[in-house]
Amino acid sequence: MAKGSKIAIAGEGGQGVQSVAMIISEAAYEEGKEALYIPNFGVEQRGGVSVAYVQISDEPIGSPKFKTGDIVVALSDRAVKRTQKYVGPQTLFVYDADIEGIEEDLPKNARKILAIPAIEVAKNELHPRVFNVIIMGAVIGATGVVSVEKAKEALEKKLGYKFEQDPKLRELNHKALERGIQLVQELL
Repeated sequence: MAKGSKIAIAGEGGQGVQSVAMIISEAAYEEGKEALYIPNFGVEQRGGVSVAYVQISDEPIGSPKFKTGDIVVALSDRAVKRTQKYVGPQTLFVYDADIEGIEEDLPKNARKILAIPAIEVAKNELHPRVFNVIIMGAVIGATGVVSVEKAKEALEKKLGYKFEQDPKLRELNHKALERGIQLVQELL
């Protein structure tokens, strides 16, 4: 990882954007890094695009705001449009390959644009419930902001009570995390 990573993850309410951002931030904190997470739910009361801003650094973070992200992830067509302003020449832009009709809305100035099949993998290989953990894996795989071990520990801390009730969920979430890392690394 470079000195720091600025991450923006956006999607529709219910896609788990905020949960993923919290878990990544927690993992970074547990690794002894500076971590800052700011949720944004848009101006709409319901049905708006949910954006999570995360900064992780080895040094103190000077400001909670950033103009462009090192990685920007969009999980819906509206999120693709909403996150364009956070994309710059150094930004890796990631979106789900199943989002249709967004070709004209994809940022033109990104360093690289990756379409990963997270929804397809969640539906056909794992379970739709772990879609956001696949995305979390993609962010970690692309940035290396936290180790896989710390990410798994942070998942345990956040979802441990669910894992206690159904131990298969732990294995499912770990597979989703690793699959997300694999998906993005195949395209980098």
